[in-house]
This record gives sequence, structure tokens and C-alpha cells, in this order.
Amino acid sequence: MGYFVAKLTKIQGFWNWNNFAAQLIFIRYCRFLITYLDNVFMNSMEGSDFWGLILNQRRVSASAFLFVASFGPFFLTSLNRYCMKKLENTCALVTGAASGIGKAIALLFAEEGAKVVVADLDAVAAEAVAHQIRHQGGHALGLACDVSDQQQVERLLEATLHEYGSLDVLVNNAGIMDNFMPLDKVTDVLWEKIMAVNVNGPFYTCRLAIVQMLKQGKGSIINIASVGGVAGARAGLAYTTSKHALVGMSKNIGFMYAQKGIRCNAIAPGGVTTHIMDDAEPDQEGAALCSSGAGSMPRMGESNEIAKVALFLASDDASFVNGETLVADGGWLAY
Repeated sequence: MGYFVAKLTKIQGFWNWNNFAAQLIFIRYCRFLITYLDNVFMNSMEGSDFWGLILNQRRVSASAFLFVASFGPFFLTSLNRYCMKKLENTCALVTGAASGIGKAIALLFAEEGAKVVVADLDAVAAEAVAHQIRHQGGHALGLACDVSDQQQVERLLEATLHEYGSLDVLVNNAGIMDNFMPLDKVTDVLWEKIMAVNVNGPFYTCRLAIVQMLKQGKGSIINIASVGGVAGARAGLAYTTSKHALVGMSKNIGFMYAQKGIRCNAIAPGGVTTHIMDDAEPDQEGAALCSSGAGSMPRMGESNEIAKVALFLASDDASFVNGETLVADGGWLAY
């Protein structure tokens, strides 16, 4: 019977306590429940079957009935909140979602009820994550996208809206490192490459997403920055500059659209165990300088830990959090 009630709470508007039919059904359930418990504890189950218990309400205690009926709305409201997932009936687009932090965010969002668009430069890996979500009973679409290419981003947003009809959460996770290059070693090619992915990419996605979110009257944008975006000694010049720009972008979007139901926040992760440095060729001098403070880092973080921060910011739990940069570094910057 508890399963029956739990299923009913999933029906939108069913447990509306202005709805007389809903009240009547719940009262009937309460009366049956009290009768059932009364029979169990009073050892009067002899000769009664299941349906007989529903029809036989002779032993219903008036005071117990009134108590349960009075607390019914509170009980069902609490049960409904418990059963509802944090991102139920939402669509989330996550870039750089084929591995690392992006993948962890996509999987967690899907687990919490979101329909997820898994976007990544690696089409095969993106589809693999989407397939994993679908295999687990969720809804997901895997798409290839180079966020530095404006036309590809436009097609990505078009595909998202065509498939799911809305865009409630945008997570700009795609980003690249700069091999810890100091200023005198930064070439035009490296500078433009870093800015194209780390700044232009979020700019393109945000500019398109904001149009849809304005139509909806709501939305949440989450930009994955870095402790390198709030400090100056965690990466090379280009990466540090790009992440500072992303933090500024997040603050401005959050402020400009706050009164229109749209929030924008940034997450600044510290050292996280991912594959972002697998193919890196770090500059020895720059890497040595940037790693000189690594001893003060309590530990490396895990992708799922950052995903939980993103879930908070995407959900209504963070309804009053806007224009913020949330540092998740285990206390590294506290030193």
C-alpha cells in the first residue's frame, strides 16, 4: 500500500489538497490502514480477507482517523519531496562530458532525473556516456561538438531543443590546459587556442542558451572554472587568464539576468584526478613554479565530488546562489 501511495505522488497534481477527490481517496486509504493495524494488534484477523478489511471499518477509531487525516497533507507533501529527484523534468547540456568531471556531472544529473545532452569533441566517447545513461533507464543524447567552432555550437543547441524542447541547465565544462607556459613563451597560436576553447566556447553556448532560458523564464548556467581563475600561480598565463575571464563572465551573466529567473555560477576546482594532463608537454620552469605550492594541497579531488557541487548549483537548492564562484579544492586556497 505504501508503494501505491508513492506511485500516486508521481502523478502531477494528484495530491492537490484543493482536490476533493484526492482528499477522499487518501481518507479511504487512512481508514483502511487504521483498520488493518487495529486488526493486527487486536488479534482479530480471523475470518477476514484483504478485501474484507477494506469494506469492514467497524473498528476504526474516530480519534485515530482524525489524527491521520489531519496530518495527511503534511505526510504526502514530505513523501512527494522525498520521491522527487532534484532535476526531474529538466534538460541539461554538458560540454566536455565524455570523461572526467564532465562525465561525472552528466551521469549524476541523469541519475537525478535530467534528460542529458552529452557533448564532447570525441563523438564515440560522448555516445558511450549517453548509452550508459540510457542503459540505466535515463534519457540522453550523445553529440560531437568543438565548442571553439561557433557553427558547431549552434547545431548543438538546435539538436538539444529539437530532441527535448527545452534547456534548463547548461554546464560549460570543456576546457584545455596551456602546459604551464609563462608569458615569454606564449605563442599567438597557443594563446588563441586556449581562448577559443576556454572563453569563446562558453561565450557561444551561453549566448544561445540565454535566448531559450529567457523564453522559459528560468535557467541555470554553470561554468567550470578553476582555482587558476581566482589565483595566479596554478597554471600558465593563457590558462590563468582564460579562467579569470570565465569567472568574470559568470558574475556578469548572473547579475544581468538575476531578475529574469536565470542564475549563473562558476565552480573553481582544485587538483582533480582526471586525464586532462595525459598528453601534456609542460614547460619545466613554469610547471616547477606552479607546483611549488602543491605541498599545501590536502589531497586530490575526485570528479564525482565536483559533480555534486554542480548538482547543488543546478537544483532549486541553490535558488538564492547567483553570480558566485564556488571553490572546491579541499582547502588548498585556505593556505
